[in-house]
Formats: sequence, structure tokens, C-alpha cells
Amino acid sequence: MRASHRDDADVIVVGAGPAGASTAHWCASAGLDVLLLDKASFPRDKICGDGLTPRAVAELARMGVDTRPDDGWIRNEGLRVVAGGRSWELAWPELTTYPGYGMARARTSLDHRLVQHAQASGAKLVERTRVAGALTDERSDRVVGVTAQPLDGRGRADGPVTTYRAPVVVAADGVSSRFATTLGITRRDDRPLGTAVRTYFRTEHAGGVTSRHEDPFMESHLELWDGAPGESNLLPGYGWIFALGDGTANVGLGAVSSTPARQSATGHDYRALMAAWMRNTPSEWGFTPDNQVGPVRGAALPMGFNRSPMYADGTLLVGDSAGMVSPFNGEGIAYALQAGRVAADAIAQARTRTTDDARERTLATYTDRMRADLGGYYTLGRWFVRLIEHPAVMRLCVRYGLPRRVVMQFVLKLLSDCYEPRGGDWVDRVIAGLTRVVPNA
Repeated sequence: MRASHRDDADVIVVGAGPAGASTAHWCASAGLDVLLLDKASFPRDKICGDGLTPRAVAELARMGVDTRPDDGWIRNEGLRVVAGGRSWELAWPELTTYPGYGMARARTSLDHRLVQHAQASGAKLVERTRVAGALTDERSDRVVGVTAQPLDGRGRADGPVTTYRAPVVVAADGVSSRFATTLGITRRDDRPLGTAVRTYFRTEHAGGVTSRHEDPFMESHLELWDGAPGESNLLPGYGWIFALGDGTANVGLGAVSSTPARQSATGHDYRALMAAWMRNTPSEWGFTPDNQVGPVRGAALPMGFNRSPMYADGTLLVGDSAGMVSPFNGEGIAYALQAGRVAADAIAQARTRTTDDARERTLATYTDRMRADLGGYYTLGRWFVRLIEHPAVMRLCVRYGLPRRVVMQFVLKLLSDCYEPRGGDWVDRVIAGLTRVVPNA
């Protein structure tokens, strides 16, 4: 991976979402020349719940991102779980590993802020540039760059194909990861796949009827009904309401299946499910068409390392391109930021090695480190998904598990991935022990 005088950068990062921006920031901070390419221009929207767990906040702190409340960041104290006609407010755990609060910020501004942070660190951003594929060395088949084409404001080709060269390329281009696909790195069909839809609602009305945009708790609804609760059909999935502090709330629902094939077999219309849920929310919440901001949009959630290998022949996969979404809760931002940090460290370390074999072995440590930290947890998540796919199991959990405080504390730490990996209380030790004894593949 030695740079040559013909290279345009030390590292090319394809995609400027959280994973790409994190990679670019950390690589640039290590003194590398970074070229960050994205097909859109910023600010731009992405489909997401906009919630940041304490794990994600910890990654932002490591990056040095300014998250002051007066700069548009809203903190939350924990998770409110709603099910069975009751609700439980669970504060984020006090840990040495992560802060005791989460945050929320719309992806339109979050991604823009992270890209600006990467630029301030020294990364060069090229917007409206679609990466068409990989440039490979004819003798070794190793990736040595990308081919790309500039786009106009409507996403149409607007100039000749350009070649950018670098000894390392990072694919951070999302769930579809066209770049990885062109290299034959395809998605696994034995990993969970989620689907989420979301929209925004204004929550400040004339007369001050609601203030959901300032709710100090992230809210998760484990039961969704197509009519009166308990008197109609239970809808598949879970819903969320995340306050954004700007007069709006992110409202959405998601569902997960143990495999893509199983999800296809269900054939659910998630936008219709969303509409049914909204019709049955309390009127004082104001979740009506008149208060809706923007359409209902949906996206797939690639889970549990659903694309591999994560490193091969000069290309590293980070974030959604590698399926780094938690099967437990659909969280992806924390892992995207973490992957960027770990990938950048492997790249920077590889630059110091003096032989090609040593450089390749060092780059391959990226996969080892990610699997060591997340592989066992994702395996538990896959087993969890298989259980909750059965409605009877889910109903038993809601009826007999949720009312028990100790169970809820365990569930909060497990589902949010916020526990002490070493030490802590008995809940931390149980979760950490389980992640170590199960396979991390």
C-alpha cells in the first residue's frame, strides 16, 4: 500500500456519511492525505431515527465534535418503553465506558457537521461525484483507486469519468454499497435485515398543546395496534418517538427479520403500518397530516456484519456497507463512527510497515478488531431476532418480563449496547460474558 507519486491521496473514502466522515477525520488526523467522495452535496437528508445512544456520544467525544446544547444538540436521559398499556422510564446507565446521556440530531445537520469536522481535520471533500467502480492493478488485482463521474444538481452525469488513485480505498457507501458489489463482495443471506420508515412532525402548536420535541426520554413502543389497544390486531414491529429540540420529533417504526428471505415472505406495507399507528396516537401529540414535515421515507437496515470480508486487497468496508447495524435495536451510527476510527488506525499503522506482507497483515487487523469487539454481541442479536419473530414469545416478554425492574435494566443495557465490557455490576458481567462465549463470526 505504498503511495506513489501518481497517487491523488493516501486514502480514498467512498461515501461521506458518519462512517466515511469518521474514517476521513481519523485518517487526516494521523497525517494522511484523504480524498472523501460523495454523490450528494451537503447538507442532505438520510433516513434514520436520528437518535444517538451513549455509545455514539462517546465516539463523538473521541472525535472532538462540539456537542454543546446551544449548538443544536439535544440530550436525552434514557429510554421510555411503552407496552401493555404502561410505560417505564429507564435512565441511561452510569458507566465509566460511556457518558450517562444520549443525544439526538437530524441526519441532515448531523452528517453535514461530521463532514465539516473531517474537512477541518484536513480531509478533502468532493461532492456530487458518483463512484462507478474500483481501479485495480493488472498484476495483483489489488484495488489502487476508483473511477468516478461528476453529477449535476439532479444527480445526472455532468462530465467525463475521472480516475482517482490511492493505495487504500474505504467503502462507506451505505447499505447497497455499489463499490463493494463491483468487487464481488456480496451480502450474506444468513444475517438479519431490518426495515424502517420515518417522518417528522411539528410538535409545537398554537396554544402550546404539546412539547414532544423537548421530551428528555427517547421513546420506544413495543406494541403497535391497528385500532384500539388490546381490541384490535397487533402490528409487527416497534415504533419510536425521538425529540429533536427544534420544534419537531422524529417518528417512525421498524421491523426486523432473521433473514432477507423471511422478511420478503412477510410482505408488510410499512407505510400503511405507520399510518395505522399514527391514527391511533393521542390527539394531543399532534401527529396529524397537518403537522407532518416531509413524506414518510423508508430504508433497509443491514445487520450483524452482513457483508464480508470487511478487508480484502486494499479495500476496507465500514458502517452500513459492512452491515454494522445492531440486530437488537437498529442502531448504526455508533458502530459507523467506531469502524471509521478502527479502520483509520489500521491504515495509519500499515503505512509504517516496511514490506507488502506486513502492510497487508496490519490492514487485516481491522476485521479482527471489529469482530472481537462486536461479533459476539451481534451473534446474541441474531438469536434475539429469531426469538421475537414469534408473536407468542413477544407477548410473553411484554406481559411477564417488562413489569420487572431488574429485567428492564438488563434489557436496556443489552439492547442499547451500553454496559461495562470489564467489571461493572452483575448485569454488565453477564452480558460481557455472553458476548465472549458465543461465536463472533
